[in-house]
Amino acid sequence: MSAPNKSLGQHWLHDRDVLAHIAESAELTVDDTVLEIGPGLGTLTSELLRRARKVVAVEFDSELARKLPGQFPGKNLEVVPGDILSFDLSTLPSGYKVVANVPYYITSKIVQQLMTATTKPAIAVLLVQKEVAERLAAAPGDMSILAISAQLFSEVTLGDKVPAALFTPPPKVDSQVVILRTRPASLLGEVSEKDFFRVVKAGFSSKRKKLRTSLAGGLGIQKDEVESLLGSVAISPDNRAEDLTIDEWLALARVWSQRPAS
Repeated sequence: MSAPNKSLGQHWLHDRDVLAHIAESAELTVDDTVLEIGPGLGTLTSELLRRARKVVAVEFDSELARKLPGQFPGKNLEVVPGDILSFDLSTLPSGYKVVANVPYYITSKIVQQLMTATTKPAIAVLLVQKEVAERLAAAPGDMSILAISAQLFSEVTLGDKVPAALFTPPPKVDSQVVILRTRPASLLGEVSEKDFFRVVKAGFSSKRKKLRTSLAGGLGIQKDEVESLLGSVAISPDNRAEDLTIDEWLALARVWSQRPAS
């Protein structure tokens, strides 16, 4: 067995029940193509190949990528050596699904890549750090840019918790399965993605401050204009960014994008 590479955040999971839960959470059928990120030793790959038509496995570790095909002779497995963040998702068929035991240090980047891609997956099932899973599924009061980025494009639910002891070597924290089901239609409507995230990032630019202050600084406008914008969509300027719902951010971005040019 190949030793895990600590610098790549590799932790091998061998528990068959957990691996089966991850695969089953993707609701796979014999017609599905699955993108697996970081297949490692192929333990999860085995579960996916038993359920789906094809698995495309992107592996950064060149040695693991070289060995993986030999473990599954005659199976419909395509191994792509390289960085998932450079992988062209448009090469995958419509309705593809994603399953991955994601290295903690690139979780946010992978979620952003999948959810903002032109060709989004129908569903993404990710095994991530438990704290990150909770952040992705957060409710207003605990929202973050990561939660908003995920929930704008998908319905986020939590699966099983996975104790650190089930990994080799054990990571310092427990993990959890998080399931992102892509929304059939965009919530953005006439609001551009660029305008939406400009307003969101402005709101979180001074997270501990109230919206009248963080939006004024982040958008480069006066506080009285911020209060006017917030008042027009019935949002209190005393709220903080983490308090707002997706719908409130959409309403705020809409009035911001439609304001008269200064």
